Amino acid sequence: MDYTKWYNKYCVDCDLKYSSENTRSNYKSCVSLFITKFKCVDQPQRVSNDDIKQWLLEAKTINTRKHRLCAVKSFYKLTVGMPCKVNKIEYPKSSKKLPIVLSVSEVQRMFDVCGNLKHKVILSILYACGLRVSELVNLKWAHIDRSRMVINIIGGKGNKDRQVMLAPPLVPLLEQYYYKYKSKEFVLNGQTTLMYSSRSVLEVVKQLSTKANINKRVYTHLMRHCTFTHMVEGGVDINLIQRLAGHESVKTTNMYLHTSHSLISGINSPINSINIQGKQTFVPK
Repeated sequence: MDYTKWYNKYCVDCDLKYSSENTRSNYKSCVSLFITKFKCVDQPQRVSNDDIKQWLLEAKTINTRKHRLCAVKSFYKLTVGMPCKVNKIEYPKSSKKLPIVLSVSEVQRMFDVCGNLKHKVILSILYACGLRVSELVNLKWAHIDRSRMVINIIGGKGNKDRQVMLAPPLVPLLEQYYYKYKSKEFVLNGQTTLMYSSRSVLEVVKQLSTKANINKRVYTHLMRHCTFTHMVEGGVDINLIQRLAGHESVKTTNMYLHTSHSLISGINSPINSINIQGKQTFVPK
């Protein structure tokens, strides 16, 4: 299989089809691996489904396997002209793992140990608004509407726009940050580039969790989970949280009902009506 020919053709088709940069990047990467794997086959039409299945099984995780299958289906549909080629290969079911979120007091500890103004802005926006890291690093001053107290998220996941609340405590913090750092277009500027990197945001979050002595795995996306879990615990309607999170289906948002400890711990167990010590029966000597 001619790598340059098929990969370049797919890149053009992929760029025309998908608006999301992340989708294009992931699909191109998987298709590159696929073409390289079967470079000894003269044409992609001649790669058997059994061989494709074995290649999918080489992936270490279920999510990677799903990404590969999505990309290969796209390749055969858009570029090879065989839309039904791999239709009989089923998507693997994802494992249902719930994130272990932080408590409000643990989040507070992260703020307590944060002495850097830029780091405090990063943590505050993540937790206040439930943004994805890509949405945070792409946030511009023009997207913040103080008159309506909303933040406009432009080109979020799936290239969709939405709005989140501009919490009042963020306003003076952002003012202080702006006058100190004077970032021009993006709220977060890197030291050598216009945009801050996602990796730098991750390092900030991890460093703060370490300083706060939090014994849980803390990562950028976990702050988003914490935001919506704590909203559920605060009584915010799940359908409103769905809009704030940018979820297509409320089924995705329902995960936060399961991660809410206050809902779980507050359930009245049937054993509460039972005297677990048992009735003290008098036994005559």
